[in-house]
Amino acid sequence: MSDLKDLYREVILDHNRSPRNFGRIENADRVVNGVNPLCGDKMTLYLKLAGDQIADARFEGTGCAISVASSSLMTERIRGATVGDTLKLFTAVRDMLTGATEPDEGMQKLAALAGVRDYPSRVKCASLAWHALKSALTDGTVSISTE
Repeated sequence: MSDLKDLYREVILDHNRSPRNFGRIENADRVVNGVNPLCGDKMTLYLKLAGDQIADARFEGTGCAISVASSSLMTERIRGATVGDTLKLFTAVRDMLTGATEPDEGMQKLAALAGVRDYPSRVKCASLAWHALKSALTDGTVSISTE
């Protein structure tokens, strides 16, 4: 368990200090604004699609280290993935964050997010970007909230 906690700290700190895919996509196909009122996290997710594939994913926003790191990890992981695979990944990450499942090898660096289970009030911070992603790919809602 100590290894997972170390990985959690290392990955969260790295992606918070140097977020990947931070910035806007001009002419994005999907844009969703997300807010977590409990913590004050705010983010905007931008997606560029090429058929059934996510050609590019970027985000902008401010928030706690967990929220920024989760957004960074998510955009890094979904670039190039199909919409169907991405929706399956959403479910797997949601289940991992809530403790319904344990992280497996397929999660790769995303497994570090499982560390939020030790801090229940932070689960919404880690899941904000993921709920914005699901909305962007399914119902087209342009604003979401964790409340």
